[in-house]
Amino acid sequence: MTSTAVRPAKNTEAPLVLTTDVPRTLGFFDQFTLWGNFGISLFGPVTGALVAAYTGSLWQGLLAVVVGCGIGALVLGGAAVFGSQTGAPAMASLRGLFGRRGSIAPTILNIAQNVGWATMEIIVISQAAVAVTSERWRWVFVVLAGIIATTMAIRPLGSVKILRKFMVWLVLIASVYLFVQVLSKPVHGLPQDGVFGFWPAVDLAAAGVVSFAPLAADYTRHSRTNKAAFAGSSLGYGLAAIGYYALGVVAVATLQTNSDDVITALVTLPAGAIALLVLLVDEVDEAYANVYSTTMAAHNLIGHIDRRWISVAIGVIATGIALMVDLGNYTQFLYLIGSVFIPLFAVAIADFFVVSKMKWDVSDTARFRWQPTVAWLIGFVAYQLVNPGTVKGWSPFWTNLQQWLFNNHPVPSWLGATYTSIVVSMVAAVLLGRVNRRPLDN
Repeated sequence: MTSTAVRPAKNTEAPLVLTTDVPRTLGFFDQFTLWGNFGISLFGPVTGALVAAYTGSLWQGLLAVVVGCGIGALVLGGAAVFGSQTGAPAMASLRGLFGRRGSIAPTILNIAQNVGWATMEIIVISQAAVAVTSERWRWVFVVLAGIIATTMAIRPLGSVKILRKFMVWLVLIASVYLFVQVLSKPVHGLPQDGVFGFWPAVDLAAAGVVSFAPLAADYTRHSRTNKAAFAGSSLGYGLAAIGYYALGVVAVATLQTNSDDVITALVTLPAGAIALLVLLVDEVDEAYANVYSTTMAAHNLIGHIDRRWISVAIGVIATGIALMVDLGNYTQFLYLIGSVFIPLFAVAIADFFVVSKMKWDVSDTARFRWQPTVAWLIGFVAYQLVNPGTVKGWSPFWTNLQQWLFNNHPVPSWLGATYTSIVVSMVAAVLLGRVNRRPLDN
């Protein structure tokens, strides 16, 4: 059995419980525009500005964006096929990798990640709106963003159609305008005081794209074909992310700004506030994606509850946190959680396409599989050893272990945590998978 579906769907909207069959209504263009909208985000220029700071070079920054986003897009596309093949949402599809009980751990991590990112999106929307209007209206923008995102999560497929028909064109116009304005300015040298190197910049760019891999199957389960799911998600998100990360890199070089002030710098461009307002409206789809995917993740645990009520609860929680808490210091923790999913989905892709030949049991009776679990752990350790991060109480342990293993020598500059963990995870998944299959073949 390779599907959670047992009853036919009665309409063309997303099913309300996990055990209802899913409508297959999304073609390539639907998914390309959906993922393109997800990839166009106010976080894009901010991430690009950080990439520029990491490299200290305009051209190295742009190359790091292309390489990092390209790697991330391939992982995202592979994860997207899980949904189109099995018909299950993302976390439920991981039953095929870890078994029903084993999928609970990544599900809980994904819920924590998505609630955090939904909150961050709402905060970013309100801060950008304040940059155009006034600080006293921040709470209004927080509430409005939360309400709209939650409403979209209640009717996800209808929201996809709205994004395809209207927002994609407005966003395209605003994006072209911002690029023309930024590129028309003279290029200046980049600061050299915060340079980490090319491959850490690639890690940063890739992490931003891979962060959507745990969400991919929640939408591509409605795809008509596997090819449309892979191409629509990888090309749509990958190209949009490259564009908006590159916008941040170029903005640092031409507007002489940084990651903290890049959005304000874009607002100060002629008619920049109008372009930003369009992107501000479009940014709500990022919050919607996180609210809806939190709901889908929760369905792996409580699949019998109407997803609309879960979405409302998640939307209220995210909006409430955004009103009360400044999550600026929470970003590093979110990146730490996100780093868990790079080796996880590398293992999942290797197992799905190579070991299991696209045949996963995602039913309630799926058995625990230790081989992918061990491969995931190996890949996660590899990532942390190359890039321990800066999280208090966590990173020092990995930094000390790194120094011990490398005999206090620095990690080679060509060694990137993202591609290293992907390669290590995939090799481990294939080797362990074959060890398990060998007795059966004999």
